[in-house]
Amino acid sequence: MKFTVAVSAFLLASSAQAASFRRRLSFERIAGYEPKSQVTDHNAIDLDQQAIEIQLAIGTSESFNNALKIYTDGAFSKSVAKVQLSTPLTSSVAEGDQITGLNVDGAEVVGKAYADYSIGADVIEIQYRTLDLQSNYVGCQVGANPTPNTVGCFAPTGTLSINGEGSVSYTYNPLTDNGNKRTIQGFSTQAKERMYECTNCPYTTYKKFYDYYGTFDYANQWVLAAFSGTKTSFSNGNADFSLYGFTGRGEVIKKGTAFMIIWMYVIRELEDALDDCQEGCTIENCNDDPVHAWDEAVAFYTGSLEGKDGSGAGVLLYAVADKRCENFKTCGDLANDVTGTAHVNLEIFRQFSIGLNKLLQSQCASAREQKERIEQLMAIPMIQGALRYAYMIDVQNNSDEKAEAEGAVFAAAVLPLVHACNAEAAATIYSNLRVGQNGSANFQKVREAFESVYECMGLRGEYIGGYFDSATGQYFTGAAPVGVSSDSGPNVGLIVGLTVGGVVFLLLAYVLSVRRGKQAAAEMQKKVEQSEVAQEQPSVEDSEVM
Repeated sequence: MKFTVAVSAFLLASSAQAASFRRRLSFERIAGYEPKSQVTDHNAIDLDQQAIEIQLAIGTSESFNNALKIYTDGAFSKSVAKVQLSTPLTSSVAEGDQITGLNVDGAEVVGKAYADYSIGADVIEIQYRTLDLQSNYVGCQVGANPTPNTVGCFAPTGTLSINGEGSVSYTYNPLTDNGNKRTIQGFSTQAKERMYECTNCPYTTYKKFYDYYGTFDYANQWVLAAFSGTKTSFSNGNADFSLYGFTGRGEVIKKGTAFMIIWMYVIRELEDALDDCQEGCTIENCNDDPVHAWDEAVAFYTGSLEGKDGSGAGVLLYAVADKRCENFKTCGDLANDVTGTAHVNLEIFRQFSIGLNKLLQSQCASAREQKERIEQLMAIPMIQGALRYAYMIDVQNNSDEKAEAEGAVFAAAVLPLVHACNAEAAATIYSNLRVGQNGSANFQKVREAFESVYECMGLRGEYIGGYFDSATGQYFTGAAPVGVSSDSGPNVGLIVGLTVGGVVFLLLAYVLSVRRGKQAAAEMQKKVEQSEVAQEQPSVEDSEVM
């Protein structure tokens, strides 16, 4: 089983014992991470992404319209029914009040009031109840879903009970009046309110993107321009999608939704968790909100398709990290393999688990360290993608619109971070990977531009790895990792600098020092050291932990 899973389980179990948590401890894992709140509905946002990709792959005007509809209206997350009441409300209804009815088969359907409704209201919205298991998290999936699932929806007509009292008749159309309140587009169009003008805003990373592109919903504008085949009008990083057909535009859209929109919203949830956290709070459940926001970040990063242990086939950020590690030989615990889980995923999930543990203990300021490290690490697959397509276009002469489009969107996803460090480096990357560069990309210039800002971005060149040819077992010519003189040499820069026992010791020492004092931590250190000697594991302590 993955090392991340073991670390996560240890941290959460230790935290539960020490803090006597009142929240449930049995929520289904997300790629090994154990959330402390229900986020199955959030985790299902990847079903929207998957449905969009399926439509884009068809490559017709009709299928692109279907994909646009899913993007703007949603299909699988935060399902809500809008019903017409036969008589206006005679008493007010509060947001969250339980509302029950029946489906077409006579089975009970449970929901809650989506908002507050005053006396006299005759139209209300009801959010369907979501369950703890991902496999049946909600029974009504309509919205823009090309294949609507109405099994768990309210029947077209019937009666509703509000808070278990009385009944009121209603009518609605299950195929047109069941929608979704969470959409991928909304992650971007709400950015100004949620990432720039909120109490502790603007968020540092989001501001870099706003400053570069010059508009709040830059990612939404990128995606909409690709759908319509038109030009963007940014301050920097513009693209003319009229140069592409369905193939190129499809690549730009599906990667823009995941790698630009959802990527930033993961950061938003991490920031929101810290905003809500109350430092040193001892009141029961005072930090439920930040824990839930942190869980949401994990859900949006990963998605439901990865499954409980991360072995599934997802379509979000977790999945692209796994794909790029195969290209750059940065998979596995030692970041030296071309199969398995991306080392960056293992490290990000380690940070997710440590951050969660800190939030559960009301260590808000300390949890910022995890938030910032996760942000830095999330850039790695984007850089790898940009480098890969720069090499394919330049050295391998693959200059079709698919390759160019993929290079352009990977670059667009990380250019603002580069620009914040070095505007000239960002301009170099953009000019070589922009839409319409027509096979003129220069891999070495792109590589050198990225390398010039790694330190500023909190990364090392070795973290990126080298573009690897699995067929020959060697790095492609001129594309070896930074610091490796031979194109066939190993990627040692990312090798974890501690044995498994050493990492567990650090985590044990941290938890024990809080709960049992220095004496217990010293005893545990002695035990771990004895264990390591017995195992006769080789030491790589001089290497840096990624």
